[in-house]
Amino acid sequence: MSLPPEVLKKVKLLEINTRRLVNNLFAGEYHTAFKGQGMTFADFREYVPGDDVRSISWPLTARTGKPYIKTFEEERELTLILAVDVSGSSDFGTGPYFKGEVMTHMAALLAFSAVKNNDQIGLLLFSDQVEHFVPPKKGRGHVHRLLRDLFYYKPKSHRTKLSSGFSYLQGILKKRATVFVFSDFMDQGFEQSLRLLGRKHDVVACVVNDAAEYSLPSMGVIEVQDAETGEIVTVDTSSQSFRAQYEEAVAKRKDARDRLLRLAQVERVDVKSSEDYVNPLVAFFKKRR
Repeated sequence: MSLPPEVLKKVKLLEINTRRLVNNLFAGEYHTAFKGQGMTFADFREYVPGDDVRSISWPLTARTGKPYIKTFEEERELTLILAVDVSGSSDFGTGPYFKGEVMTHMAALLAFSAVKNNDQIGLLLFSDQVEHFVPPKKGRGHVHRLLRDLFYYKPKSHRTKLSSGFSYLQGILKKRATVFVFSDFMDQGFEQSLRLLGRKHDVVACVVNDAAEYSLPSMGVIEVQDAETGEIVTVDTSSQSFRAQYEEAVAKRKDARDRLLRLAQVERVDVKSSEDYVNPLVAFFKKRR
């Protein structure tokens, strides 16, 4: 299927900007932030006092008459899964980018970092259902395919059910993976499925918010549409009492979400769609290291 020129242009521009960031900022951060999948045998060397005696190779020691130990190297190859929320709430933003675009840019940054590290990358797009899954593979061409899917895929549903995506990954991923989940996490009842996913895999919740979601500006009487249900209501944003009620309701939803994320016991990165998204990721990598 041929893609519209504007999509191809977006992919190319994103690749140029992302590769610059990867080369300048992420060269060592990604590599050191995530441990490999295990240890593989590398070579033998002579035993020196202080070495772990459990590493001594007794057959080689018997043949040579000198004590030798086995040395091991960490397996660096990882499987990275980018799980992106494509429900209706991602199509919102008051800064230069919508929340969904910020998620796409962060996913691209991680994908090109993974390519540089020779890791496998897979993609899951989800709403209240599994929308699209691309199994993990290596290579820059594969990353281009993932970015085209992120830009071009049209979700079948606008609603959110995070647990559907988490349960799907729990079932399909047989090998331990590093899973980055990009969403605003404004949902209910996802903590158990996310916690179960985190027991088997290394899971990071990238929580993307927009400042306007928490503080409604005074714009008079306006029509507001719910991005997920399509419902339209007329509200008076100049009313102080209405804005106070709105902000109180949003604060309660945010507190409930944060409580569920704590119960899920996964690592977390917070990003505002109107601000820089690179520094929070770099800070997270440094903390992991």
